[in-house]
Amino acid sequence: MTEYTGILLSTAYFAPVRYFSKLAVYPEIYIEQHEHFIKQTYRNRTVILGANGPISLIVPVEKGREQKIKIKDLRVAYDEEWQRNHWRTIFSAYNSSPFFEYYADDLEPFFRKKSVFLFDFNQQISEAILEILEIPTGLILTEAFEQIPDCCTNFREKISPKAHRNTVDPQFKAQPYTQVFSEKFGFVPDLSILDLLFNEGPSAYTILTDCFQK
Repeated sequence: MTEYTGILLSTAYFAPVRYFSKLAVYPEIYIEQHEHFIKQTYRNRTVILGANGPISLIVPVEKGREQKIKIKDLRVAYDEEWQRNHWRTIFSAYNSSPFFEYYADDLEPFFRKKSVFLFDFNQQISEAILEILEIPTGLILTEAFEQIPDCCTNFREKISPKAHRNTVDPQFKAQPYTQVFSEKFGFVPDLSILDLLFNEGPSAYTILTDCFQK
C-alpha cells in the first residue's frame, strides 16, 4: 500500500482548521497555483463565528474578460473597503477572546496593505500563521496543473465551505475547544484558523495535531 507523505491543497484565505491540521502533520505541502479560479470556495473566503452565528468573509476579485483565469494570476478587487470591513467584523467577533490582543498586531497589517494577486496574499497569510504556530513546514508551489507529485494525496477540491461539496475525511476529527459564543451555539467545528488561534493561542498547534486521525 502506498504511503502518502505529501498533500496537494488549493490556496485559501485564512483557511479552516481542517486545512491547517494537514499543514501541521504532512512533511510535504504542495499548493496548487495553476488551476482555474473556482467560486464559492475557501480560495477567497473564510468563515468565523460572530454573535449571530457563522459569518463568511469574502475577498472580492477582479472579473476579467477571460473567465478561466489561473489562480496565480487572479487580482484582488478594491472597489469597496472590504479589508476594513473584514477587520471590523473580526474585531467584533474576537476582541473578547483570550488571545486576540496577543496576535492582533501580527494579523491586522493584512487588512491594511493591498496585495495585487489573491494567491500571493493567501500565501503570505498562510506563512504568517505557520510562523505563529511554529510549524516548520514550507509550502511548495506546483509546477503545472494535473501534475500531482508522487506519494501525494490530492485534496484540492475536498475542503469546501459548502456542506454538499465537502468530502468525508477519515483523517480529520474536530476536537472541541472553548469558543467566544460557545454558550449560545455550542461548539461550531472547522471554522477559520483565526477562531482557533484567538481562542486557544499556543494550544492551537496541539489541537490541530489531535484533529488529525492516522
